[in-house]
Amino acid sequence: MNLFTDIRSLVLQSIAALQAEGALPEGLDTGAVTVEPPRDALHGDMATNAAMVLAKPAGKKPRDIAEALAAKLGQDARVTSAEVAGPGFLNLRLGSATWQALPAKVLSAGQDYGRSDMGQGQKVNVEYVSANPTGPMHVGHTRGAVFGDALASLLAYAGYDVTREYYINDGGAQVDVLARSVYLRYLEAHGRAVDFAPGTYPGDYLIPAGERLKEKVGDRFVDAPEDEWLEEVRDFATDAMMDMIRDDLDLLGVKMDHFFSEKSLYGTGRIEAAIEDLRGKGLIYRGTLEPPKGKLPEDWEPREQTLFKSTEHGDDVDRPIMKSDGSWTYFAPDIAYHYDKITRGYDQLIDVFGADHGGYVKRMKAAVSALSGGRVPLDIKLIQLVKLFKNGEEFKMSKRAGTFITLRDVVEEVGPGVTRFVMLTRKNDAALDFDFAKAVEQSRENPVFYVQYAHARVCSVLRKAKEAGVDVSDAALAQADMTKLDHDAELGLIRKLAEWPRLVEIAAKGHEPHKVAIWLNELASDLHGLWNRGHDEPSLRFLQDDPATSQSKIALARSVAVVISAGLGILGVAPMEEMR
Repeated sequence: MNLFTDIRSLVLQSIAALQAEGALPEGLDTGAVTVEPPRDALHGDMATNAAMVLAKPAGKKPRDIAEALAAKLGQDARVTSAEVAGPGFLNLRLGSATWQALPAKVLSAGQDYGRSDMGQGQKVNVEYVSANPTGPMHVGHTRGAVFGDALASLLAYAGYDVTREYYINDGGAQVDVLARSVYLRYLEAHGRAVDFAPGTYPGDYLIPAGERLKEKVGDRFVDAPEDEWLEEVRDFATDAMMDMIRDDLDLLGVKMDHFFSEKSLYGTGRIEAAIEDLRGKGLIYRGTLEPPKGKLPEDWEPREQTLFKSTEHGDDVDRPIMKSDGSWTYFAPDIAYHYDKITRGYDQLIDVFGADHGGYVKRMKAAVSALSGGRVPLDIKLIQLVKLFKNGEEFKMSKRAGTFITLRDVVEEVGPGVTRFVMLTRKNDAALDFDFAKAVEQSRENPVFYVQYAHARVCSVLRKAKEAGVDVSDAALAQADMTKLDHDAELGLIRKLAEWPRLVEIAAKGHEPHKVAIWLNELASDLHGLWNRGHDEPSLRFLQDDPATSQSKIALARSVAVVISAGLGILGVAPMEEMR
């Protein structure tokens, strides 16, 4: 149940009543009418922009509409006052009984409180991580993995049918470099001295792969020319790296529904089919591009190429899809991959890319728009960099990887739950500082600790109440006399709980899972605030001498824990029942 949606429905019913009376014209578009928390809590519990939105099409002054609406809304038992503010905003106050009814609804719904049908089962493909299979995942991949996974969970919670997908970049030259690097480790396993040339991968993580290759093929490739071993070693090395990546993802709690191989697009006609689809729409042609803006590269020369007319779908320039030697550009298989996703029947596509892919956004959106005839939207979320700090200094080196901090380094240092929560404390397109000390610090300044502590505090209350003989099952707590929750601090906490279903829909609509983490911190703050007030005001303590009063107050606390648990579940973080 969503109280904000309920009150919005009441506003729309009041508008309809005014239309029936002739006070408002028929046919008004009410799609932009909102009901939301006011900017200043002193102004009321909810505010609606209805009068402001309808004034111009209705040909009336906003305040006149607002006053008529206020009279209608005031007739509902839930509304204790409806006040017109400024040029025509309408501030509403709801009666205590409306708020007091909420904890029981939360307890009855459990983890489904806040779950939405907004998505109406639309099929959404969320492609994320998609790291090149050339080594272990680094900290940048970690943030993308956490963001994509939390976004997928958020969308599923909001009623979408979500597929989590990993695109394996195993069709380019980098996998040949990987094969040569593994081959060097293979020679090393045979006791040969090797030299890692510039451009190869010298990290220790390839040592086990070289040893396993030795176990598999013996000395068959030791002195063989490259053309005899490259293809087999490339496949072996790619599989070995994907096994490592799957292990890393598993360590972080990320489970993919589907792995898609770029290599499967080559030699199968799938790239050609996608390009032919564009050609049939008149979007493939032979032409010469304008020179790049700014200083020209020394090797640049105008030449005729096969181009995709991406400018017809919002791009800045048309894009080459075939090289002068007849081979595909790197853009062509990406077009084919997204064509495959469209043909699989997805209603929305979401790609999670690193910040270095910013220049790729418009061309990819243009391709999806062209291939789907504008039917399937593509949202590309760019993940900004993560800086790691330890002991007050930037932390840069991983001996095992050779040049970077791995996902495993971070998770083994602070744990998967802390890693995930911290990675979601900032919006995806904002840089993030990850301080190992602060991530495990037990203080108000550590958001993951603060939220977990709130959940653990409630669990502590439940244990003590149970020891005192109070029935703390959700079913029993839902039957408690909630009219005893009449203090402003208690009602304020209930008002915060009422925001959860609305927050879920806002975050899902904007593809912004970080909003869940931020809101959970606010909810935890309200719970801790009520707890602390109980030190000075015994009537606010969750455990009271009167069992009936205790049960109502425990019901409120338990409602907070239910919502925290649901929110942490979206983020992929297990709630803590006690802090150690």
